[in-house]
Amino acid sequence: MRVTTGRTDRVADYTARFAAFLETEVAPREADLAVQDVGTAFNPRLDTAGRMHPAVWEARREVQRRSAAAGLYTPHVAAEVGGGGFTRAEMQHVEEFVYRHAGLGLGIAALAWTEGPNPAIEHCSPAARERWLDPLMTGEITAAFANTEIAVGTDVLAMETRARPDGDDWILDGTKAWITNAHFADVVQVVAVTEPGAGTRSLSMFLVDATSPGFARGRDIPTMLNDGLTGELHLEGVRVPAQDVVGEIGDGFALAMAWINWRRLCRGGMCAGWGTWLLERALDRARSRTSGGAPIAELQSVQHMLADMDADLYAARAASLQAQAELDDLPGGAFGMPLHPEAPRLTSLVKVINDEAFFRVTDRAVQVHGGTGLRLGSPEEKLFRIARNLKIPAGTVEIQRNAIARGLLRGSRR
Repeated sequence: MRVTTGRTDRVADYTARFAAFLETEVAPREADLAVQDVGTAFNPRLDTAGRMHPAVWEARREVQRRSAAAGLYTPHVAAEVGGGGFTRAEMQHVEEFVYRHAGLGLGIAALAWTEGPNPAIEHCSPAARERWLDPLMTGEITAAFANTEIAVGTDVLAMETRARPDGDDWILDGTKAWITNAHFADVVQVVAVTEPGAGTRSLSMFLVDATSPGFARGRDIPTMLNDGLTGELHLEGVRVPAQDVVGEIGDGFALAMAWINWRRLCRGGMCAGWGTWLLERALDRARSRTSGGAPIAELQSVQHMLADMDADLYAARAASLQAQAELDDLPGGAFGMPLHPEAPRLTSLVKVINDEAFFRVTDRAVQVHGGTGLRLGSPEEKLFRIARNLKIPAGTVEIQRNAIARGLLRGSRR
């Protein structure tokens, strides 16, 4: 087992440029939003259909385009397709910096999230790269990942969306639910059954043009995040050309797991960054808030909450750096096809450790702030809801424990 920091020269260069970008490009966009009374990036007003206010969405899009032009949008994407080619250990530091310094502002959009390019779409054909991946890299368009269905979450092999061949094309039918960016995506990575009963080879991934006949955006699905980004997608006889199959037919399960594992590993930097921001805010609050004529920072009960926040952040951050460094060392890395046997356990460790620790951190942050921490839209209240949400998407914390146990039982531990 080796311990590494991953804090390389290119990470230092990236974070310095990102800090300048927040000041010169993001701050003016946030000021524009503030005078429009349309909400903020993480607390937007919603339209009559329950979707993110178009002015907030467009502000996010402008930040994405400017970030791509500045070379900041896709450090996590392979260099072979135009990305930064950063390792996962390096991305831990990048993501931590972004979430710590952007907080809950528009700056979060400057680093490609689920609506941007990802490890799965890198396996697309040359034609699809030109049509879809290149515009995603420049922030010209956005994507969505459509795997989950109304009655199918973790058990992806039970999905009902089907794809059948028709000449050189494929015809897709089904409904996807709980899809982030369902309302706005230009292209959707749809996972569908192509060979029923073939186990993990039964699924394939398709890039679906959101303007295709038979493709429809369904209802908004309000969640505790209240950001107007989650909804349903309906496919009825949607024709997809062979060039828009990602990888090969039968690769869908592996590609879906590459996308999901990417989101799991991003927990490390996200939770460290947001958690550190919350701890800093809690320290300021403890020093400035008085009770009985003295700062509450002098109360042992408050000191213990601050210490527990620090302990959770330190332990989760250290575990994340170690696990992602080990993943970088594996043949094929964190998203190899086929995936190295040790990768699922390490990836699940990152997610479950951070999901649980961050929830405790946000809970204590609310407590330190007292009544002000309960205000709707305050950073503490919003991040508490986000922390609770994180325990479910990209595989529940229970599923992560199952994966860790399976890895231990089959001996996949160095």
